Amino acid sequence: MIVSSYRMPGSVPANGEASWPKDVGIIALEIYFPSQYVDQAELEQFDGVSAGKYTVGLGQARMGFCSDCEDINSLCLTVVQHLMERNGLSYDQVGRLEVGTETIIDKSKSVKTVVMQLFEESGNTDVEGIDTTNACYGGTAALFNAVNWVESSSWDGRYALVVAGDIAVYATGSARPTGGAGAIAMLVGPNAPLAFDRGLRGTHMQHAYDFYKPDMGSEYPVVDGKLSIQCYLSALDRCYSVYRNKIQAQWQREGVDKRFSLENFGYMVFHSPYCKLVQKSLARLALNDFLSHPSPNMETGPFSGLEAFRDVKPEETYFDRDVEKAFMKASSEMFDQKTKASLLVSNQNGNMYTPSVYGCLASVIAQHTPQHLAGQRIGLFSYGSGFAATLYSLRVSHDATPGSSLDKLCSSLCDLNARLDSRKKVSPAVFADNMKLREHTHHRAPYVPQGSVEDLFPGTWYLTRVDEKHRREYSRRSLNEERPLEVAMLDSAASEQHIPSPVKKMPRIPATAGPEAVAISNGDH
Repeated sequence: MIVSSYRMPGSVPANGEASWPKDVGIIALEIYFPSQYVDQAELEQFDGVSAGKYTVGLGQARMGFCSDCEDINSLCLTVVQHLMERNGLSYDQVGRLEVGTETIIDKSKSVKTVVMQLFEESGNTDVEGIDTTNACYGGTAALFNAVNWVESSSWDGRYALVVAGDIAVYATGSARPTGGAGAIAMLVGPNAPLAFDRGLRGTHMQHAYDFYKPDMGSEYPVVDGKLSIQCYLSALDRCYSVYRNKIQAQWQREGVDKRFSLENFGYMVFHSPYCKLVQKSLARLALNDFLSHPSPNMETGPFSGLEAFRDVKPEETYFDRDVEKAFMKASSEMFDQKTKASLLVSNQNGNMYTPSVYGCLASVIAQHTPQHLAGQRIGLFSYGSGFAATLYSLRVSHDATPGSSLDKLCSSLCDLNARLDSRKKVSPAVFADNMKLREHTHHRAPYVPQGSVEDLFPGTWYLTRVDEKHRREYSRRSLNEERPLEVAMLDSAASEQHIPSPVKKMPRIPATAGPEAVAISNGDH
C-alpha cells in the first residue's frame, strides 16, 4: 500500500487549521479550431454589405467553421487527446471530466460519455463529471466545478479535465459573421501556474430571452441583438461591482488600505461575441471605476475632461454613444496594455461560444513570455445568454524559470499564431454551401458526411457516419500524414504503456512527449 504524505482536503491537521490544496487552477491548456476559415472582408462583398461592416464594425478578420464531418463530439475528442498527448499524460491520471457546451446533438446522451472512449484502453472508468449547459457560460461552470472538486473532500488526488467546445452558426443575416467554432481543454489541479484567487468571484444570474435555441431541429439560435448587448453589459456592471467589493473586503481584512480598479489587473479578458464588444466592455469597466470613485482626478490622466459624465446612471448608458465614445477614448491605452492581445483567436477564428473567454486567455499566454506574465493577476469575464455571468481572477505563478509549470504552459501555446496561419482560406460561396449542407442534414439519419477528411488538421477526430438509430461513429486522421491511419494507430498503441498512478498522490506532468495516437474502438457507442 502506498501511503501519501499529502493531507487530503476536508481533514484537519494537528494545529487545528483547515487545509486545502495549494494554488488550485489551470495547469495545462489546449486549443483546437477548424482547419478552414472564411475572410470577413470577402464575406462583406459576398453579402452585399458596406465595406468595414464586419471587419471594422465587429472587429472580425476571419471566421473558422466546420464542415459536416465535424461535430461537437469530434471537436472534444480532438482537443482532449491533443492535451493528453502533448503533456505526456495517461488517462488514469484523470479523476474528473466535465464538458461545457451548448451544441446539443442528443437530448439525453452527454458529450462527456462519448469522450470516455479515449479512456477505454487505460481501464479508467472512475471519472466524475458530466455536461454543463447554459449558452456560453457552460465552460466556466464546468471549470468552477473542477476547482471545487479539487478543493473538496471528494478529491482523490487526480487531475480534473475541463472541456469547453461549440460550433457557433447562424442563419443568413446580420448575425452570421459573428459565428465560429472550436474547443478548449484545461487540466486542473494544485500547484498550477494559473491559480484561482480564492473567494474572488462576482456572479450575476437573471432571466432574459436575449439568445436561446428553442428549435430542437435546427442549429440556429433565436437572437435579440440589442437585448443581448444590454444583458451582457448589465451583467458586466453587476459582476464587477461584486468582485470589487469582495477584493476590497479581503484587502481590508489583510490591513491593505487602497481602492480596487482596473489598474490592479495585469490583463483583463472577456467572453468575446465579437472583438468590438470587448473593447466597449473594457471602456464600460473604466466607466464603473470613474463613477464609483469618490473623487476621481478629472484634471489629468485618463479621466480628464469627463466632468459631464459624473452623474450618469449606468443602467441608462448601455446605448449612449457619447458615454461610449468618451470612455473608449479614456481607456484606449489600458485596452492596448491589458486586453488587445487577448483578441487574437477571437479576431482570427470568431466566437467559439463556451471556449471564447478561454481562447482569449490562451491568446494572452501565447503572446507573452513567462517572465512577463509571472506574478500578474488576470481578470476574466464569462457571459452566457439567458443569462449567467461571472467575473473572477487568476494569479500567475511567480516562478518563470526554464522548466517551470508556467514555462511549460507558455511553450505549449507558443505556436498559436502559426497554427492560425496554417489554416486554409475558402471562398464565401464555399462557406455558404457548407452552411446550407449543415442546415439540410442536421440530425439526419442515416447519414454519411460529405466533407473532405484531407482538409482536416493531422490528429483530428471526425464523424464517419450516423446510422439509422442516430448512433455516431468517429475516426481520427493520422498525426503522420505519410502513413495510413491504421498503421499509425497500431504503432502508437503498441508503444503506449499505462501505469496507474496512486490516486492519493498528485501526479506530475512528465517532461517526455506523448504517443502519436491511441487506438480507439468506437463500435456502436
